[in-house]
Amino acid sequence: MKAPKKRKCKICKDVFTPTISTLQTTCTKISCILQNSKAMDAKLSRLKIQEMREKIKTRQDYLKELQTVFNAYIRERDKMYTCISCVKPLRGKYDAGHYFSVGSYPNLRFNESNVHGQCVECNQHKHGNLIEYAANLIFRIGMKEYEALHELKNGRLSLTIDEIQEQIKLYKTKLKQFKNR
Repeated sequence: MKAPKKRKCKICKDVFTPTISTLQTTCTKISCILQNSKAMDAKLSRLKIQEMREKIKTRQDYLKELQTVFNAYIRERDKMYTCISCVKPLRGKYDAGHYFSVGSYPNLRFNESNVHGQCVECNQHKHGNLIEYAANLIFRIGMKEYEALHELKNGRLSLTIDEIQEQIKLYKTKLKQFKNR
């Protein structure tokens, strides 16, 4: 039978030979064992809290999370473009501005053709700067897509929690792909 390989203690960094199990991560000093045990308990506690929070999440909580991930994706997608309204370069902090507002047209809230990178000045201070937004939107997405967007504006947004979770995964994946370019 082989002798176990020497390991480095996770806590004190001393080299030791595992005596209890091949999965042993700390030496046999009581202080190291106790410290490791406390760290493991804290980790388990954090995981339980995270699991409990996940269980009590409402549809609104999931929508809020999806909005955050979706907006991050739009910002990453459009970072090389200019502001959709004023055509100034997008620098520093900028928003994911909606052509059709979320409040009036919730069904277009997560429509990529409806949301584009927009400077804070246009989005927040000029209330979307919609006249310039409309003119530049046609150039950015094309007339066919622009007309399709107008046809979709009076629909309904009726996503289930499972569909919202799928969308969150989708946009996290898309965001990761854009960041890795």
